[in-house]
Amino acid sequence: MILYFSGTGNSRYVAQVISSVTGDNIVSINELLKNGSKDTIKSDKPFVFVCPTYAWRIPKVVDDYIREVRFEGNKKAYFILTCGSETYNAAEYTKKICKEKGFDFMGLSSVLMPENYIAMFDAPDKEKAAVIIKKASPQIQTVAEQMKNGQILPEEKVTLKGKLVSSMINPIFYKMYVSTKGFYTEDTCNSCGKCVKSCPLNNIKLTEGKPQWGANCTHCMACICGCPTEAIEYKNNSKGKPRYYNQGYQER
Repeated sequence: MILYFSGTGNSRYVAQVISSVTGDNIVSINELLKNGSKDTIKSDKPFVFVCPTYAWRIPKVVDDYIREVRFEGNKKAYFILTCGSETYNAAEYTKKICKEKGFDFMGLSSVLMPENYIAMFDAPDKEKAAVIIKKASPQIQTVAEQMKNGQILPEEKVTLKGKLVSSMINPIFYKMYVSTKGFYTEDTCNSCGKCVKSCPLNNIKLTEGKPQWGANCTHCMACICGCPTEAIEYKNNSKGKPRYYNQGYQER
């Protein structure tokens, strides 16, 4: 079973590609979180968790979800992390989750995908994004075949810098940067409500036709990058930047 969390479609895309190879069912963690579901998840096949990298670990909302939910059936777990650059020592923290949940850790693979965190970085335009995705395709296919064959994924090398970054920067990131105070809308907002629907934490509500953000945010960028009129901004950081949103994998 493939469980994915995705703000702007990268991890969903990877999950879909893997499913096309392995034939595994796909479950959206976004939807489970949005619906408040903590039901037991059962699978006869290994669990495959696909998610983005937040400050060089898996997102806290995904970490919390895995720890809180009961998993039954197969005891093997794979982790596939999409990233804009590196995942550094994220594997060490997924190993800790596996130990707590009784999973056999089957490896972690980092997949370089287009950057989407426009609250801090620049996202590529459509042409550059397409090149990055195309370059990632062979790796995704290879990883999918390895999982299909029950292989342990090759261990990725981690430097001392990587270990320090994952351990020290991650808590600072959540404490200092993950906030909704910077979100606002321009006059181009058409009150469509797509941001409300796309928020996995039900943190956005329409008030007099305009989105209002609560305090429960994970900075997944689903609202800002998925806005059809590009009306949502984050402070001055997102001004003039391309919005990146992966529409999904179309099997050919």
